[in-house]
Amino acid sequence: MRIRWVTGFLDTPGREAEEFWLAVTGSALSARRDGGRFATLLPADGDAYLRVQVVGDGPPRVHLDLHVEDVRAAAAEVRSLVVRDAGDLVVVRSPAGIVFCLVPWHGESRPPGGQASVVDQASLDVPAGGYEAEVAFWAGLTGWRPVASDRPEFRFLDGGPGLPLRLLLQRLDDGGPGVHLDLACAGVAAEVERHVGLGASVVRRVPGDWTTLRDPAGREYCVTARAPRRRG
Repeated sequence: MRIRWVTGFLDTPGREAEEFWLAVTGSALSARRDGGRFATLLPADGDAYLRVQVVGDGPPRVHLDLHVEDVRAAAAEVRSLVVRDAGDLVVVRSPAGIVFCLVPWHGESRPPGGQASVVDQASLDVPAGGYEAEVAFWAGLTGWRPVASDRPEFRFLDGGPGLPLRLLLQRLDDGGPGVHLDLACAGVAAEVERHVGLGASVVRRVPGDWTTLRDPAGREYCVTARAPRRRG
């Protein structure tokens, strides 16, 4: 299937982290939908690709929506993995247990560009026993070629500069499957200090590479030393 856009959903029991993510990303909040459960983070530049959802139960987490031209055709490609089929929204669980959605594409094509920091990567966190199968699944699903990292526990899938999020598949030594967001920035130390000032807490520092933080809801994410890429 051809992935035309990728949206990251911040799923949270309540609204406790919304102001934090609005400040971190420099976004505005759209009007709420579906009884207040959903809203979109509207960037200052480019098309929206981050949304918030009040899920009413924990833990706080992240899931991805993959936008395609034909949801029915895309769903047919992963029929055995479909969890719920609601017509224009199909919920799928990957072989390792990562839940994502297939949704319609509405012409989004302009990732944000020019910021000193930007959410530009979704890390798919995969237990070691299912890692190679999961890499093969996501490469086959997206049609994107896996690219090795200088660290053996990482593999990248990049759909190109026209998409707002690339995928990182991270092999876990322990813990269950999940998704977290990563930011690229011009300087990790200053960016981490900014996030802490907004209400985040530091979990772990890997000097020269990344810092793992928790947002005010307790959801982990990373600030990395990668420079934000320019819009193609």
